[in-house]
Amino acid sequence: MLSFLAVILLSYLLGSIPTSVWVGKIYKKVDIREHGSGNAGATNTFRVLGWKAGSVVALIDMTKGFVAAGYISTIAYTFGGVPETVGPWETEIFIQLLAGMSAITGHMYPLYANFKGGKGVITAAGMLFAIEPISISIVLAVFLIVLGTSRYVSLSSIIASLAYPITLLVMRYFIGMDIDGSLIVLTSIIALFIVFKHKDNISRLLAGNENRISSFSPAKGKLNE
Repeated sequence: MLSFLAVILLSYLLGSIPTSVWVGKIYKKVDIREHGSGNAGATNTFRVLGWKAGSVVALIDMTKGFVAAGYISTIAYTFGGVPETVGPWETEIFIQLLAGMSAITGHMYPLYANFKGGKGVITAAGMLFAIEPISISIVLAVFLIVLGTSRYVSLSSIIASLAYPITLLVMRYFIGMDIDGSLIVLTSIIALFIVFKHKDNISRLLAGNENRISSFSPAKGKLNE
């Protein structure tokens, strides 16, 4: 139990690093949460500060999920006493998911930024690249297709999040790949949390006033103009 708690705590603290807030203050001495959509995530950073700052934020946020699932999760084994399975699920996958979900929670509700963070999409992608790269690569393609046709980042994120557990179900039951049940169940929960974090975007999408990406060329950002 102590090993699991150590993984959860360390992953949450890593996820709590408010990348966009710190980059905004270092790069332009602004709080990104006071500009644009007010969201402390990569998309708002791209929009407000431009592609360089946005790319740095996206890379670090993805790394948080990847490191939590791929490396912090292994700390559990240093204490010993880890069971081979957790109920019907493989322990290794379960611990990776536990670590990744803790990092996502930290990203959404960061300890270092008054619990006002981002929406967790990129951190979730980093976690899933560490656990099951094939499925997340497929869903990334879905994200890019929706983004290219709609130019809505929020809609692309929502559809990609919901598409992920569906992709796992297809891979397991129709293709016959060895996909652990914990991955399907827990990523379904993550998808619902991500959709919940997009509730304001959903309202704007339904009202027809959600912001679109105006261009795919590198943008300077509103504060750089």
